[in-house]
Amino acid sequence: MTELRSDAPASAQGDPFSETSHSPSLIELVGFERARQIVDFCFIANPYYPTPAMFRSLQDALPELLKYYPSSNPATSQRHLADVLHVDPDNLIVGNGATELIVLANQVLVDRIGVPIPTFGEYVEKLRDGAAELYQLPPEQGYQLDPSRYLAWARRRDLRALLVINPGNPTGQLIGRDEMVWFLKRAEDMDLVIVDESFIDFAGDPVPSLLRMADRFANLLIIRSMSKNCGVPGLRLGYSYTCNKTMLERLRRFVPTWNLNTLAEYFLTLLPSTDAEYQESRRQVAADAQRLFEGLGTVPGLKPYPTGANFVLFKIETGMTAVELQTRLLADHDMYIRDCSNKVGIDDRHVRVASQGPEPDGRLIEALRAVVR
Repeated sequence: MTELRSDAPASAQGDPFSETSHSPSLIELVGFERARQIVDFCFIANPYYPTPAMFRSLQDALPELLKYYPSSNPATSQRHLADVLHVDPDNLIVGNGATELIVLANQVLVDRIGVPIPTFGEYVEKLRDGAAELYQLPPEQGYQLDPSRYLAWARRRDLRALLVINPGNPTGQLIGRDEMVWFLKRAEDMDLVIVDESFIDFAGDPVPSLLRMADRFANLLIIRSMSKNCGVPGLRLGYSYTCNKTMLERLRRFVPTWNLNTLAEYFLTLLPSTDAEYQESRRQVAADAQRLFEGLGTVPGLKPYPTGANFVLFKIETGMTAVELQTRLLADHDMYIRDCSNKVGIDDRHVRVASQGPEPDGRLIEALRAVVR
């Protein structure tokens, strides 16, 4: 196996997952200077947004923003976000990343919950011991969730709470809005249905989100990250939405004061005036991801899965493992990909790659042709 280059930090010389179940950041893995030379296909965020003008506004405001406390009243941030989502701001909770809200929901609302796997690790790792009932998605069906079978399984296990990530992470598999509505109607007797829509803005036009019909389902809690669709993972922004006032009150009791920093709050004020640019950026990302999916399908030895997100999951059908491919691409081609072998419910032959635009994606396809054996 190819060695990582000698200028990488010592922590990068061993198992890249030795200290975290999430993919290590590129800077953590190889150092800041080296990271600037590498295309990060593990980075699942919008490369076209924020706009250059937004970055300039953030830079210009930074000296003052760092000298002030953020607001202790979340209503203003909720209003700015609601303006672009076209929802009721009173039903929003804006969090320090979606992970804060995932942990909060699990601690406050969840006793036992069905969790389809493979999944985003926070939905398994941050639950109390025994709280997660794991539902294996079928590999032979491309890890596609069948809502009807999932609901029947949950009833057999006497579960009162369910999770659906749509599109799936790391699978990218999309459940259409009509099918999601069908599922929610038949799950109305459940105490809680969490639907994570962190990648839904890349799934179609119009966006097939449940946000604007949330008032039809009293047990529905939508959670969405803003890192992916807005391209700002460093700001730590996410939100939840529900029309269930009791659920809102229970969650809000435990949201820390000043949970958003001033830079994140300022970013939210820029959203309404740049919504047209945002909409164009998400459409571009979606088109890029579909081209990436098609390109991966032309590489011998790879099996890509259809995607409704900005990334593609593929299986290596040769003797190579995901970690071997990750190491080769990083060392020999300055490309970083997501080895998914540490995710529960999937084997060591699966890789996730996020679109970084037509030119980088094209270079990735050519590198894979050269490396996959």
